[in-house]
Amino acid sequence: MDHKVSYQRPNEQGYYGRFGGAFIPEMLHPNVKELQERYLDIMYDAAFQKEYTELLRDYVGRPTPLYFAKRLSAQYNTNIYLKREDLCHTGAHKVNNTVGQILLAQRLGKKRIIAETGAGQHGVATATVCALKGMECIVYMGEKDIERQAPNVARMKMLGATVIPATSGSKTLKDATNEAIRDWINNPTDTHYIIGSVVGPHPYPDMVARFQSIISEETRWQLKTKTGSELPDYVMACVGGGSNAAGAFYNFLDEPTVKIVAVEAGGMGIESGMSAATTRLGKPGILHGSKSLVMQTEDGQVVEPHSISAGLDYPGIGPLHAHLFDSGRGTFLHATDDEALEAAFQLAKLEGIIPALESSHALSALKQIQFKQNEVVVVCLSGRGDKDLATYMKAMGVHSNEVTG
Repeated sequence: MDHKVSYQRPNEQGYYGRFGGAFIPEMLHPNVKELQERYLDIMYDAAFQKEYTELLRDYVGRPTPLYFAKRLSAQYNTNIYLKREDLCHTGAHKVNNTVGQILLAQRLGKKRIIAETGAGQHGVATATVCALKGMECIVYMGEKDIERQAPNVARMKMLGATVIPATSGSKTLKDATNEAIRDWINNPTDTHYIIGSVVGPHPYPDMVARFQSIISEETRWQLKTKTGSELPDYVMACVGGGSNAAGAFYNFLDEPTVKIVAVEAGGMGIESGMSAATTRLGKPGILHGSKSLVMQTEDGQVVEPHSISAGLDYPGIGPLHAHLFDSGRGTFLHATDDEALEAAFQLAKLEGIIPALESSHALSALKQIQFKQNEVVVVCLSGRGDKDLATYMKAMGVHSNEVTG
């Protein structure tokens, strides 16, 4: 579906509107240039597509269900469908991208894989595909995130990955990304960096969005089967860097009747100094290799973000999403920590599904919109809540050492 003007595609320099590009150290030019020149040819080669499609089906478990949430729908007096990315192998959408990128890395002749992770889902998904393909795997993760996402750290190690803590700054996702980029600079020839979100220098935002676009590709035909129309009234997803949102939105971006709703992490509140709502608090700047909206001080120092969710506390947003915000194509809302927790417990009690804290932000925004009774709303349920049980238990006043059997 190639329109003359498309929200899906950046220009040749990797810009979506005024955001994007590739701002990289000289040492990384050969790596990034090689990716820019070869990624599309590799991705759309018939043998690549065959292997990728088969792995998504037989290994990842796609297509994921599009589930009509009857009791949740009754609560909001509309028709809510959940795109069940939480049912993917490894428990989140992240594996759609890592399967694609490991196949790409193989075809580029790389022997070593590095990645960054916040909530740990991308780290697990990267370690998983490295085990699948027998490749060395190094995952950088903020020291703070290692503490709050212990089960995912254990999974990565069990899968054979080396997990290296990032001990600078806020010791979260931003810092893990900085460390991964340093590693890549030091190992430019044999290493491929699997970025987990639609951030980083061109072609990463476009490449990751294309790998994740399977989410909305499936949603269209699934909706057609269930409702008679491929097009919903709303598509909603949480946004940190924004890969699940990019995937959920992708095949609807050029359909003007579909409302695109992105939900950021409001943290303790927009004005609290403890937030990660980039579109509200950020301004144009360069972060991790591309120009986008970045939370920063007057003199350009990156502001430490905060979210109860380890996957959303990123001080920027992918350039595709910055353009959707800037152009008005997307509506950007935010949910606080408490609102996300409330939405998670609501879904658990109404539908028997425990969502990841990231996805709970998207669910929380349901109460911010006045839906009509006959409207169709798709929410991307990007991950499952196993990894967040410690946070949920704390919210219930239960400590993990009190839970037995």
